[in-house]
Amino acid sequence: MFTKTTDFDPKILKTEGQVRTWCENNVCHVYGKNWSCPPLCGSLPECEVKMHSFEHGILLETTGKIKGKLDVLGYTAVEKQHLNNFYEFIAEFRMTHPDALYLGAGGCKICKNCAYPEPCRFPERRLSSMEGYGLLIKDVCEAVGTSYSYGDKTITYFACVLYND
Repeated sequence: MFTKTTDFDPKILKTEGQVRTWCENNVCHVYGKNWSCPPLCGSLPECEVKMHSFEHGILLETTGKIKGKLDVLGYTAVEKQHLNNFYEFIAEFRMTHPDALYLGAGGCKICKNCAYPEPCRFPERRLSSMEGYGLLIKDVCEAVGTSYSYGDKTITYFACVLYND
C-alpha cells in the first residue's frame, strides 16, 4: 500500500504563512475556486486549531522511481498510485474514525470540476491538501522524523490523517 507510514502527535503541526502565499499566487489556478483549497478551507489559525484538536496523526508516504526531473509520466503514475492508496485507506479508516481529518497531496480531486460557488457535492468526502492547511511538507517530515527526499530519480507524495480514539 504505502511506502511508509509514521505515527505522530498533531500538536507538532505548525502552519506557515509562506505556504499560503504560494497558494495566493494561484499557481494551480484554484485559489478561491475550490471548496478544499484556500481561502475556502479556513484561515491558517482555524486550520491550526482544527489540526491540534486531534490526538493522533499518521503521515502516509508513497515513493516511486522517476527517470528525471522532467518525467511527467513518472510523477503522474506515482501520484495516481498515492491517491488510489489514500482513497482506499480513507474508505477503510472512516468505518472506525468517521470524524478524522484527511489531508492529501494537492487539492481535492473527487470531482473533475469543483461545484464552487454552488455547495460541495460531497462535503463528507472532500479532501483538503496539507499545503492548503498551511503545512510545509519538508517541515512536517522533519518534525515526525522521516525523510522528505529519498534521492535522485525518486518522488514522494505525502498525506496525513488526524484522528481521535
